[in-house]
Amino acid sequence: MRALLRLLLIVVLVIASGGPASARKKKGHTPPPGVYKRSDAEIEAATRLQVFLDRANFSPGKLDGHYSDFTLKALALYRQSRGESASPRPSTPDTAPDLNGIDMGSVGPVFIQYTVTETDLQKVVPLPNAIREKAKLKALPYRDAGEEIAEKFHCDQKFLGELNPGKNGALKPGDQVRVPNVEPFELDAVKDLKPGSEITPQVANDIPDEPEQKPDPNSEPAAAAKTSVKIDVKTNMLGVFEGDKIIAAYPVTVGSKQTATPIGEWKVRGVAKLPTFRYDERMLKRGERSKNFHMLPPGPNSPVGVVWIALNKRGIGIHGTDDPNTIGQAASHGCIRLANWDIVRLAGKVKAGVPVSVH
Repeated sequence: MRALLRLLLIVVLVIASGGPASARKKKGHTPPPGVYKRSDAEIEAATRLQVFLDRANFSPGKLDGHYSDFTLKALALYRQSRGESASPRPSTPDTAPDLNGIDMGSVGPVFIQYTVTETDLQKVVPLPNAIREKAKLKALPYRDAGEEIAEKFHCDQKFLGELNPGKNGALKPGDQVRVPNVEPFELDAVKDLKPGSEITPQVANDIPDEPEQKPDPNSEPAAAAKTSVKIDVKTNMLGVFEGDKIIAAYPVTVGSKQTATPIGEWKVRGVAKLPTFRYDERMLKRGERSKNFHMLPPGPNSPVGVVWIALNKRGIGIHGTDDPNTIGQAASHGCIRLANWDIVRLAGKVKAGVPVSVH
């Protein structure tokens, strides 16, 4: 009798718990919120869209295999460039957006194999953290090979590690890594960039204001500028326009509450390649110039990245960054910050006199 009662008790407990583990598994078990693991196919599909937009010059920012906020914004602006209405935004993160009418067959393989070279590792040097020590160096290159390869292929370094387990930073010549199939950002090519008007000397944030020129009443009215740049501080997106048509877009970081990006109508002064940077903590935090500053050398780990596009307001420019993860955060010191691979592409589209609207 006791054995029978014990058996009945076990049956009751199993039924109350939903059945044995194997049975529950067959019925399907929903994992707790936040622990859903995407499949390889889902990661590849999201990356394919990011690669497509990046190649079309509607940058989603760092490629990370997600339908990120910037990916959706870039997609909406890409559709706008084609005269289409924007698709409804997915209601949940990582939900695939409506891609009807968009042919991504040109992407080819989403990921390719890249072989690390000796030249790659020549751009890698351990860097100090202190500003004073950085100022003593001749250049600010990459900290490790993982950082360099991630920037070369426009991707998040964490994502590069996910694609190549165990190879994120510890890379050596001959190693093969799986990377997104974008046009590589080449640091050596920056010095060969031919912007419309180059500025020298190249101290990024120490270019004096442009002298005010009074209009000549006898001169003919200037033709309207064809190229223009518009920066939306609410959406953190920069658009390049030819007339009324948007032809490119890039995610940006704008100023913080303490040092807000100046709203208004400006124009491009010129472009400085691989600039040095006057690091003045008081100026950066309070907007007050001081005598206590350090001159930081050029390089991808410069606070202003590899290119500075000067505006006609001293100390304010559109520039690169030493940390693409900050793009989209209100963390700049009044300037407009882009990923290094995006600022180089933007620099090739502007020249002195191009109007820049910040709104």
